[in-house]
Amino acid sequence: MQIITGINDTVKLANGVLMPRFGLGVWQAAPEVTATAVSTAIQAGYPMIDAAKAYGNEIQVGEGIKQGLAATGKKRSDLFVTTKLANEDQGYESTLKNFDASLQRLGLDYLDLYLIHWPVAGKWAETWRAFEDLYKAGKVRAIGVCNFSMATMQSLIAQSEIAPMVDQVEFHPWLQQPELKKYLAETGIQQEAWSPLGGTGGSLMKEPVIQAIANKHGKSAAQILIRWDLENGLVTIPKSVHPEYIRQNADVFDFSLDEDDMKQLAAMNQNKRTSYWLTSFDWYFGDEK
Repeated sequence: MQIITGINDTVKLANGVLMPRFGLGVWQAAPEVTATAVSTAIQAGYPMIDAAKAYGNEIQVGEGIKQGLAATGKKRSDLFVTTKLANEDQGYESTLKNFDASLQRLGLDYLDLYLIHWPVAGKWAETWRAFEDLYKAGKVRAIGVCNFSMATMQSLIAQSEIAPMVDQVEFHPWLQQPELKKYLAETGIQQEAWSPLGGTGGSLMKEPVIQAIANKHGKSAAQILIRWDLENGLVTIPKSVHPEYIRQNADVFDFSLDEDDMKQLAAMNQNKRTSYWLTSFDWYFGDEK
């Protein structure tokens, strides 16, 4: 298990950049509540915000960042900001253009991390070349991908000058992907968990095993799942737009899961996804299952 000291813990990426272990996700956050959620998170001490063009709320994320920094007196450099290139925007020139558009919507002059949202067949290789050029130009501190499996990652690395520094994938007790986790660790690519709470339905948090562990520690089911990610060495970005849950989700640094807890949670793996996967799309990459 990982040694965890607090909300500002970081992991060192392959290029030496320190990435926070914990942040706020804004997938499915309605634009009208996103700015308040982001500002609340920053005021609660969150060191990282994870956004995407496809979420339709980059402008509001930018407003929330501005409000949160003003309320806390923090500097832009105190916050780690990620956004993602939308699937329809892939391609070399389109990537460069849309990177600048995301910066404008966010009201920022650089990104800490830029991710390819999905591996669009026939496009991701030239898209990655644009990512490499953005990184070399100093416009983004780190570059990575989302939803790349071992097959797509191996193919990308074979064609790349710079390997991805992060792979953001769905990860929770129902979907642990141990082979991918082992591969990323061995390759020096940081794994980041999306939907760490098991999706929007809340079914995972109602599992008796998780409820029992939560009761044992006097914590919520969400706090158990977040702590489990951290103790597994992942970066995690739980999403909430409710101020009380945003603050509660950050209250995971005063307890630890014991060996029995970790064994019970590991035993829950069902290879069960809570959202779509590559096979649902026209950009299906043939080696995926």
